[in-house]
Amino acid sequence: MAKVVFKDYSQGQISLFPTRLDEKIPEDSPARLVNQVVDNLDIRSIMDGYQGGGCSAYHPRMIMWLSGNHIPDHNTINRFRSTHLKASIHELFTQVITLLVEMGHLSLNVVYVDGTKIESKANKYTFVWRKSVEKHKVKLEEKIRQVLQQVEEGIAGDNQADDEPPTPINSEELKKRIAAINRENRSKEEQKAIKTVEDKYLPKLEEYEKHLETLGNRNSYSKTDPAATFMRMKEDHMMNGQLKPAYNVQIGTENQFITHYDFYPNPTDYLTFKPFMNGFEKRYKKFPAKVVGDSGYGSEENYKYMEINDIEGFVKYPMFHKEQKKSFQTNAFLAQNLYYNAAKDYFVCPMGQHLENVGKGTRKSENGFVSNVSYYEAQNCEGCPLKCLCNNAKGNRRIEINHQLNAYRKKSRELLTSPEGLMHRSKRPIEPEAVFGQTKANKQYNRFRHFGGDKVKMDFAIFAIAFNLGKMHKKANNTNNPAPKRIISPKLAVLKSILDFYPQQINMAA
Repeated sequence: MAKVVFKDYSQGQISLFPTRLDEKIPEDSPARLVNQVVDNLDIRSIMDGYQGGGCSAYHPRMIMWLSGNHIPDHNTINRFRSTHLKASIHELFTQVITLLVEMGHLSLNVVYVDGTKIESKANKYTFVWRKSVEKHKVKLEEKIRQVLQQVEEGIAGDNQADDEPPTPINSEELKKRIAAINRENRSKEEQKAIKTVEDKYLPKLEEYEKHLETLGNRNSYSKTDPAATFMRMKEDHMMNGQLKPAYNVQIGTENQFITHYDFYPNPTDYLTFKPFMNGFEKRYKKFPAKVVGDSGYGSEENYKYMEINDIEGFVKYPMFHKEQKKSFQTNAFLAQNLYYNAAKDYFVCPMGQHLENVGKGTRKSENGFVSNVSYYEAQNCEGCPLKCLCNNAKGNRRIEINHQLNAYRKKSRELLTSPEGLMHRSKRPIEPEAVFGQTKANKQYNRFRHFGGDKVKMDFAIFAIAFNLGKMHKKANNTNNPAPKRIISPKLAVLKSILDFYPQQINMAA
């Protein structure tokens, strides 16, 4: 029988740990990558936020990697995040992207843009709707006018023409009018009436005004998170597209790294494109050379913006895919397929009749952008054998054409159907859409953990940095590259509490 051999066992040993605490951490561990980034930080913006005196503080570089036997509690990490990290987090993200550019992972010359809606932490039943506020405010103003007219003839509405709509009542002006009335001797009934206005109607009017001020250009907001807007969500427990308080999160990606992010209160994407690209330029001091986006961004305003800023836009428009179908291309009655004589400015219908230019007009978008349109009308459609196939109007056929938008669409169509355009279109589903899939499905980041726009942006910035570091580590392992010995960058900064707040999001080895 073989002799049984045991490993050394002694409770009186002098040392319980290796001489170096990091000896047990593998060389290719993601923690080492994080450590190398942290050791090269330019954290002056964070250090400037500390004040001397009192108890000694934990060093910002300590909260990750090996803490040197320090044990900061949750409150310490939370104070660091809300006090010191909040003001610097977006700069930290930018410097991490600068690092990725220096390492050759990014060029910032091409950006794949897309958006998604992420639910707010707010209670979904604490909503405020613009239409409801405006309706009740009008009714309240009418009650106030009636009381004021009873108290003092001519104080409201006498100087206003009967055919004009009543002027909205301002709470500050109402206070002055109430004060003026109270300085005069009034009967008990009049005093009671004005007391009702002062104690009951005035506070309600101020409440409505505050709601409208918070709403701004939005149609709704949440009382528990005023920065959140009610949007129709795809992901909900009822699976029926419920309206929930949420943020429209726009991101730009390259090689599946998040290169830019921003938040918007409007649910549609086309209104976010210009401010998003302006934010990209402000962050990196340049516009990308190429932008790839879906049809949600394909508006005349956005195409013009890209033209002005020398951005090559591989951006679809709403009719792009439909135009590729044979049924669309062979339909001779569609306005898009009518022959156009640019020299003489007229269209030709399938029966050979000219649709002459009969005037011009403008169209104003939700964002205030003005488009110029031209109207064309046939001279006589009566008795035409193809009229039933052409249009259902009682009179002659009339079409509205936006020549500038058609020119932008033509240019975009040529780019999208070119070899480079086909390449970008094939990559777009594995760029921002794949990032959103990893974010929401794999990492379960589908609901914010904080109230307020600033805290929500900070929350996402922390996640974005963690996501990019995880992607950097995975790419290094996939290419069988050895772990970098040292990351050299003159300007690097990154947050200190990724691993503490988001362990499930940055399981980089998974």
